[in-house]
Amino acid sequence: MNRVCFTLRVKRTALEEYKANHQHVWPEMLAALTRSGWHNYSLFLTEDGLLIGYFETAGTFENALAAMSSEPVNAKWQAMMAPFFEGSGGHADEMMGQIAEIFHLP
Repeated sequence: MNRVCFTLRVKRTALEEYKANHQHVWPEMLAALTRSGWHNYSLFLTEDGLLIGYFETAGTFENALAAMSSEPVNAKWQAMMAPFFEGSGGHADEMMGQIAEIFHLP
């Protein structure tokens, strides 16, 4: 399994609503993530809006993103979530900044 870490920036004015949306992720979205090879997926959010994501996948980050982009539910989820992020107003899966892993204690 490859470990993937990425960052995004959530608007400070949207932190509570962003968190609330993740309390009830659509079952179809959860199934799509699993089908696309996203395992042990976690999101962490700081008070200033830094979002850190982590997941494990058998393939690459790029392959996992491509697999999700082929899922119809992903387009709906991304459109709903786009207003929460700082930046160009695009979809989060187009703005994720991958962080290189430099150490792992198995």
